[in-house]
Amino acid sequence: MQAPEEPAVSAPPQSVPLLVIAREWSRIGITGFGGPPAHIALLRRLCVQRNSWLSEAEFEDGIAATSLLPGPASTQLAIFCGWRLAGPLGAIVAGTCFIVPGLLIILGLSVLFLEHSPPAWVTGAAAGAGGSVPAIAVAAAAGLLPASWRRAGLVTFARARWVCYLLAGAVAANLAGEYLVVVLLACGLAEWLVSRRAAGGDAVGSGPMGSGVSPDSSVSSQVSNRGGTDRAKRGALLTPIAAKALTAGVFGSLAWVALKVGALAFGGGFVIIPLMQHDAVHTYHWMTTEQFLGAVALGQVTPGPVVLTVGVVGYAAAGVAGCLLGVLIAFAPSFLFILAGGRHFDAFRRNTAAQAFLGGAGPAAIGAIGGAAITLGLGLTQFWQIGVLLAAGLWLLLLRRGVVAAILAAALIGVVVALAGGPI
Repeated sequence: MQAPEEPAVSAPPQSVPLLVIAREWSRIGITGFGGPPAHIALLRRLCVQRNSWLSEAEFEDGIAATSLLPGPASTQLAIFCGWRLAGPLGAIVAGTCFIVPGLLIILGLSVLFLEHSPPAWVTGAAAGAGGSVPAIAVAAAAGLLPASWRRAGLVTFARARWVCYLLAGAVAANLAGEYLVVVLLACGLAEWLVSRRAAGGDAVGSGPMGSGVSPDSSVSSQVSNRGGTDRAKRGALLTPIAAKALTAGVFGSLAWVALKVGALAFGGGFVIIPLMQHDAVHTYHWMTTEQFLGAVALGQVTPGPVVLTVGVVGYAAAGVAGCLLGVLIAFAPSFLFILAGGRHFDAFRRNTAAQAFLGGAGPAAIGAIGGAAITLGLGLTQFWQIGVLLAAGLWLLLLRRGVVAAILAAALIGVVVALAGGPI
């Protein structure tokens, strides 16, 4: 039985000038090194601690709601905060100013790293940074595991399902190719079906992962469960058909890859690695494996959203126009989610179907991120890159230090190797 519906959250009257939003969100876009954790911390400091524009509860609700959405969660949080402060225009200004600084940087670096005859030191830097990427994928997956495991609860059957979803994602990242997104959707749908059966009267604890674990797993719904599963079924069935229909020509293919990144990537920005790798390298041959490793490294070392990596892939596919098209399509769903559904976020994050779907798709996405490290690692061609990989793994997994420092150090090693005349 569903809890009574809660009133929708509506945007407050405009209270923060758009120029202020443009200035502050641009600053975060320029200084936001370190990925989503850094972005969330900067937004919290700005909106909650320094200016008291939002309460702590409002901010936490924004984090909880955006974590249920596909696509880049920290970007969606930045857009959501702008929406809460200045309505739809605030959302558009905040999101644009958050994204554009990193886009300009990534475009400039793409031109430098992907030109036909780059200087040896540039090639060396890319090779060195690329050597650290498999370790980054493993570290990203490891960082997401604890919260996802807690979400599974204490029941043995729920934990067994969690392990199955995780393994399915890991295997699919290496074998499913362009159909990885179908596996993610299927895992979400499977968990939803389990939750439906539990709601029909099964024993307590056999229901969806996350039930009764934390306040974020509370259930009340403004969207019917039937509607949630219908959308999941249609997504799983129509994804291959949509892919064939959309991938006519380079720009159509790029649009489809970017759409998967922006609208179907559950599990945060890092899941773009397995989602894009097969398409960019094997299906459309826009990049070599080494170039893709460099692209991921660029997305990690630059400020702003990690999803800007799609801009590097777009540049490799179709130059500046491809970069801009890829970024536009990858981020458009995030704006649409906030503008169309922001006032329903409070109800959405408590929706039974959404919680259950994420209970299956979430661990599958984590498995895909970790599993991608295998194919990424197999793409390393020089012995010295293996040493870089091991050092990066030690730095990130055992010492638990920062990603940006690991990539910069790896790039520096590559530069030294190149200047010394070593193989790159």
